Amino acid sequence: MKTFKLIATAPMGIEAIVAKEVRALGYDCTVDNGKVVFEGDALAICRANLWLRTADRVKIQAAEFTAKTFDELFEKTKAIDWSSFLPENAKFPVTGKSVKSVLASVPDCQRIVKKAIAEKLKTQYQKQNEWLEETGPEYKLEISLLKDKAVITLDSSGAGLHKRGYRAGQGEAPLKETLAAALILLTNWTPDRPFVDPFCGSGTIPIEAALIGQNIAPGFNREFASEKWEWIGKELWNKARMEVEEKANYDQPLSIYGYDIDHRMVEIAKANAEEAGLADLIEFKQMQVKDFTTKEEYGVIVGNPPYGERLGEKEEVENMYKDMGHAFAELDTWSVYMLTSNERFEECYGKKATKKRKLFNGFIKTDYYQYWGKRPPKAKKD
Repeated sequence: MKTFKLIATAPMGIEAIVAKEVRALGYDCTVDNGKVVFEGDALAICRANLWLRTADRVKIQAAEFTAKTFDELFEKTKAIDWSSFLPENAKFPVTGKSVKSVLASVPDCQRIVKKAIAEKLKTQYQKQNEWLEETGPEYKLEISLLKDKAVITLDSSGAGLHKRGYRAGQGEAPLKETLAAALILLTNWTPDRPFVDPFCGSGTIPIEAALIGQNIAPGFNREFASEKWEWIGKELWNKARMEVEEKANYDQPLSIYGYDIDHRMVEIAKANAEEAGLADLIEFKQMQVKDFTTKEEYGVIVGNPPYGERLGEKEEVENMYKDMGHAFAELDTWSVYMLTSNERFEECYGKKATKKRKLFNGFIKTDYYQYWGKRPPKAKKD
């Protein structure tokens, strides 16, 4: 079967997690800034879209070459076998970007690439004197120029992979599902341990934890642009979806809790969990973080608390961090992971983190503060 160069795009700081996911699917890969590159066949395109929890998109690299003039860009684009990707009636919009390249005008680059592909398709489909009717499935292309190196990619995902299809409602600043999954995958949580999000908002972190806990593919509930592509075909997509069903562990018991101070957010979180088909696995409740107590041991707490970035909120938020520190102080077997942009977090929480990791929440620079609890005792062998 034909293999392709595939690119899983990723937010800065979590490329290594995406790479770990790609390797778990059985593909060798290399890590670069903002992307993970690997080789795979058409089935790999389906699998990557369905299974990658932390990637933004899965792109197919159609071409890579040096281009310092518009003529060079046109001729080298036209030289590609576009009929192997695009059917006669393909709808193929072209987006673009240019960084530190001689060809700095992105609209001109887009127009030239579009024209070159159209010329090639007309020759290949013997429609020299006709317009190409773009009435078929969408094949979204991007021309990306970096230091005069042109890369043309085809987006196989459609809507970004963070759009899982379960978000019925959300709050003011919802955490992206892909980042929520990354926060969980960066912890030491295993499905046999309790999991708590004390700032659950619309429920994204607990829902992603439930998906991870039962090994449910994040893309199980949505569609992808490449499902309509003839050269992949329904048969391969059906095969990939059957794998998703076979690998899910619906019998895995879970103890997942989501708390929030706002009762309206708790109701939204419940609706989102219901939409994901996970309502029975997560317990949502209205609660302030200072009121959290538990008799369970060796649990994991993951939170994206308010950062106090708005005027007048900082003092209130920092007092809440102090309350959190007091509430969690006795939980010596629990591990705590908090994402915030507030640089005084450790000072307010009252304890230095075991480890810190820099992550971006959208365009906000944040730190992921990690406090590791005691390791659970090893299960005794019979």
